[in-house]
Amino acid sequence: MRIAVDLLGGDDAPDVVVDGALRAVRADPDLHLLLVGPSEAADAVLAALDPVNRARIAVRPVRAAVRMSDHPSAAREASTVRDAVAAVRDGTADALVSAGSTGATVTAAALGLGRWPGIRHPALVATLPALTGPVVLLDVGGSLEPRAGMLARHAVLGAAYAAVAHAVDAPRVGLLSVGTEAGKGDRVRRAADPVLAAEPLPRGARYVGLVEGYDVSSGARADVVVTDGFTGNVLLKAVEGAYAMAGGPPAGGGAPRAAALLGVAGTVVVCHGAATADDVASGIALAAHLWRQRAADQVAALLAGHALKGHDHINDTEVTTP
Repeated sequence: MRIAVDLLGGDDAPDVVVDGALRAVRADPDLHLLLVGPSEAADAVLAALDPVNRARIAVRPVRAAVRMSDHPSAAREASTVRDAVAAVRDGTADALVSAGSTGATVTAAALGLGRWPGIRHPALVATLPALTGPVVLLDVGGSLEPRAGMLARHAVLGAAYAAVAHAVDAPRVGLLSVGTEAGKGDRVRRAADPVLAAEPLPRGARYVGLVEGYDVSSGARADVVVTDGFTGNVLLKAVEGAYAMAGGPPAGGGAPRAAALLGVAGTVVVCHGAATADDVASGIALAAHLWRQRAADQVAALLAGHALKGHDHINDTEVTTP
């Protein structure tokens, strides 16, 4: 197993990425890395490892990077994230991790690896430690302005991911809103509620209706919470801030430090732009875990046997991937 790591992704790259890569290699003796970035940054990893572990590191020298302020379409040009995607596409790496621009990473992965049939908008999925067990939250930043049909497709993705990655039996799926009564929420949520109710879900999953923000932390009503990428990203960071103020997440679960990208033909993990070395190491460990489980293949197989409804008649705003 070899994970491609974008050395120039993130606010504090390459230093924290180098540190995170070192921690990941030392923690997992079966892990191999392909470092995509400037040779001098990769040399810092090699210099810190003993000769035996150096053999587990390969380097793809690339100097160009997509900045956080760049438009996602910058991922079309030569850059570390585009080369990391290319490494997965050509089989040099099995998965990739980047803490760079989310939009650029999603765009590079969608263009370079291709989307699954029926998925126009890949979704970023994070797992939060709730009081009763893990809660899968999506989207947390992949698509910021959805319509109801896209939320329905994300519900299918989330149910399949919860079953595959977390062995949740018959996942309960909820739609995040401002109340649990039918008719609550904005136009998109009001339109999506009956769409999700009619959408067949894989692995015996069932739609439980509208849920609220505290249901994400409790886990009592839903195992999968579906929302748009804008709201999901804000909620995720608010929860992480609350964990920090409270002295840590619930016992038995760590704060989410990385998100998996669902809907592209490969294993892709995105870390926060403000990722620390521990966050990068956690992202690499997540990518390794998902690849060992063949999670992307299993989720894709579940979707292949599940007819996704188009719902293209719903006229709420939808933004295409650049």
